[in-house]
Amino acid sequence: MNDDPTSPELEKLRFLYRVQLSQVAQTERWIAAELGKLREIASRRPLPEGPQYVLSYLRVGGKPTVDSVHLGDCSMASHHTKPISEEQARQAITAGGIRACETCRPDSDLGVLE
Repeated sequence: MNDDPTSPELEKLRFLYRVQLSQVAQTERWIAAELGKLREIASRRPLPEGPQYVLSYLRVGGKPTVDSVHLGDCSMASHHTKPISEEQARQAITAGGIRACETCRPDSDLGVLE
């Protein structure tokens, strides 16, 4: 038998506690369901597109030096790149004297003849 003292007020508080635990459990289920929906939506969302053109940098004498212009997804670009606009890429190849990558050929994509 239970030797704990009891009273009508204590019984009401225990009942309230059980109700609140049930409500917390329900809220946790709602949160889990909403997170599942958000994850599903996020998995269907396309990945953000990378830059269309990048400047590739090399270290010369410990300083970063622009090496070449690449298409944004070119695997020949160095690990040190800076995204640039189409106009900046065109200007870098024509007026800037920066070479275009011979693999991805951004100059062809830009309509620039070297």
